[in-house]
Amino acid sequence: MLTGRPEASRSTRRSFPVIARLILLASTAAVSAAAPAAAQEAAQPAPPAAQDAEPVSTDASETEDAIVVTGARRREEQVQDVPIAISVIGGEQLEQTGSINVGRLTQIQPSVQFFTTNPRNSAANIRGLGAPFGLTNDGIEQGVGIYIDQVYYSRIAVATFDFLDVERIEVLRGPQGTLYGKNTTAGAIAITTRAPTFQPEARLEVSLGNFDHVAAKASVSGPLVDDVLAVRLAASRSNRRGTIYNVATDRWVNEQDNLGLRGQLLWRPLSTVDVTLSADYNRQNPECCAQIYVRTGATQRPLNRQFAALAAAFGYAPPSTDPFDRLTDLDTPLDAFQEIGGVALRAEWDVGPGTLTSVSAWRFWNWGPSNDRDFTGLPITTVSANPSRQNQYSQEFRYAGSGGRFDYVAGLFAYHQKQHTTGAQEQGAAASRWLLNPSSANAGNPAALNGLRSENDIRLETTSLAAFGQLSWHVTDRLTLQPGVRLNYDRKNGAYVAIVITGSGSTTLNNDQRGVLAPQSYRPVFSDWNLSGDFTASYRPGEDVLAYATYAKSFKSGGINLAGLPLDAGNNPILGASTVEPEKVDHFEIGLKTQFLDRRATLNLAGFWTEIRDYQATVTNGQLGVLRGYLANADKVRVRGVEADFSIRPSDRLNLYASGAFTDHEYVRFVDAPCPPELAGGAAASAANPPSAPGTPGGFSPANCDISGQWLPGISKWAASYGGEYNHPATFLGLRGEAYLGIDASYRSRFSSNPSRSAYTDIHGYGLANLRIGFRTDGGWNLFGWVRNVLDAEYYEVLATQSGSTGLVVGQPGDPRTYGITAQARF
Repeated sequence: MLTGRPEASRSTRRSFPVIARLILLASTAAVSAAAPAAAQEAAQPAPPAAQDAEPVSTDASETEDAIVVTGARRREEQVQDVPIAISVIGGEQLEQTGSINVGRLTQIQPSVQFFTTNPRNSAANIRGLGAPFGLTNDGIEQGVGIYIDQVYYSRIAVATFDFLDVERIEVLRGPQGTLYGKNTTAGAIAITTRAPTFQPEARLEVSLGNFDHVAAKASVSGPLVDDVLAVRLAASRSNRRGTIYNVATDRWVNEQDNLGLRGQLLWRPLSTVDVTLSADYNRQNPECCAQIYVRTGATQRPLNRQFAALAAAFGYAPPSTDPFDRLTDLDTPLDAFQEIGGVALRAEWDVGPGTLTSVSAWRFWNWGPSNDRDFTGLPITTVSANPSRQNQYSQEFRYAGSGGRFDYVAGLFAYHQKQHTTGAQEQGAAASRWLLNPSSANAGNPAALNGLRSENDIRLETTSLAAFGQLSWHVTDRLTLQPGVRLNYDRKNGAYVAIVITGSGSTTLNNDQRGVLAPQSYRPVFSDWNLSGDFTASYRPGEDVLAYATYAKSFKSGGINLAGLPLDAGNNPILGASTVEPEKVDHFEIGLKTQFLDRRATLNLAGFWTEIRDYQATVTNGQLGVLRGYLANADKVRVRGVEADFSIRPSDRLNLYASGAFTDHEYVRFVDAPCPPELAGGAAASAANPPSAPGTPGGFSPANCDISGQWLPGISKWAASYGGEYNHPATFLGLRGEAYLGIDASYRSRFSSNPSRSAYTDIHGYGLANLRIGFRTDGGWNLFGWVRNVLDAEYYEVLATQSGSTGLVVGQPGDPRTYGITAQARF
């Protein structure tokens, strides 16, 4: 029983950069200046946005105002006219459903998966594809592109930040390389923020909840020069106490601490020209991210070197063996500080039959972590940190036009990225017994590894160039043929240097020490050209029915290993593993988009079949002491399935929605994959000593395993989201409006949480339900209470194993039940 509670949050330990201070001061001044104008406008009802009419969008259009998208084919069009599997979520719905970041989208978009153990080690996938499951390796790219206001964000860590002043999100499923600047082989998440307006407006939102949750968002927009110059400023701040209690430090960990600032300046010198300058700064500074004891499973390591015996030898026991007690005793400081920001200039000029667009951007990312990679309160690994800094520059030119029976898009894209990581890992007094082979004479000598330290210098420089285009030929009023092509060049230059010193300061290492932290120095290089393309045929048999079929041939750039290489029998790096081949994608899709009941109902269906050769996988390194995975190519994987999106508005008072996805997935061929933990940790198998049965202590382990036919990690076979909202006219505190009740629920079936499926790391299926009840007026006021995970379901976001084949399984429990109240106002 806990008798005390630690402090709710930490003070900010780093000052804002100059750009953040300037935006914050400008926001404060603008809000003060706009207050009188906003007060005059408060009594006037705000015009409804078409994208915000559904409580949660599938692909549905409104009865009167169809949802309009721009990211799908780089021009404005109704979503039901786009022959792509696309979902649209309006800004109001993000706020109503508590979808505060990309991670939360998974609860309303069953085809989106998001996994994270900390902001850097995150992955956003669509239909199970995009980024390999496991620890992030900077030498490969995301297969799902995240774009904010048409700017490509290379760091998936941005997905953990709160959405700020968002107008809508478009989730495009399947390859999109013939339309987007950066190649995206699995799909794209295109986020559009609210633009500056020439009519004064302001928005304010404040939320309070359990776990000391406090959040506030504000935005203000208006003209500086009538019809010529307009400004928009937005800010958000959110905090929440951690959900896991560290008994060793008397503190709550895995907290939330987010700050977001954004400013935009719109210049309209002519009615045909818009120039938008934007700047943003986002910062997180939580005490995070702990993974805690879940269970143990038998490996092939000798029994006295598995978790139970090792813990007993130190007189150690975890604070709880029930992970949903949410207790830990980690003895290494936790930190997940990061800041992301940048400046972008977008110019749009209506010229000739179309629009010429230029998007120039610079972005930075600073990462300052600290982790406890042994997941226990013992001094096994006392330092694990890889602080990193990145700068990226991108330029895109694009022309989208229409003429007669043809619509077309053509573009050029250039991207350059520089990243520098300076990592450190240090072992403690318990490392020798925990990590060394039992046959080693040093296995019982604490001094053998105590103070052993690796300091890493990691550099990456990436250049991408592309030319792309797509043509839509309206052969008849019903039939459209749409070919697309992309020419792409990628080059990656890396450098990895690891210097290892002993606790006494010597660089002379014995074989045991090299087996735990190996000195490495290598410079991987990858460069390649590729030509990809797609072809879509769409046919409209009726006014409200669209059928389409697509084939896409796509590539994801090859990669380089920048997390250290596996070792050979002499504990030397295997240089042949320094690069991985490009992924080669063949994608087939058919779809049907329909509306009926006077367009009050929408049903969209999609079937897809995707095969990838040389699939890039992050695999677990089975060597003792090695904490990070490395990259490898699986020969072939396949993902295929069916998706359905349905919504109906039978009356102005009620709307309902349901989305579902069935996804069949497997490694078609991966014959030399690392083995799961139950087949690891034993002596090397041979012809004389064949591999032992899984989980045989002291057994013989194969060098690798054939996992052909097994599941891919992170993908549920079944996933669904469903819900609705009912409203009724009401009066509250003298204000006329409507009361409403909404529910949003989701389900996903069992999935694997290990690159090579293990009996110990499958995550059972689970369902979540969220409720909201509130009152809103036509004048822009909205007050509602909310409960997330209303049934307090116990589930895991990820599971992982401790290095060294000890059998320890750790995990990150999902959020417990949370509740609170939110007040919103628009002026």
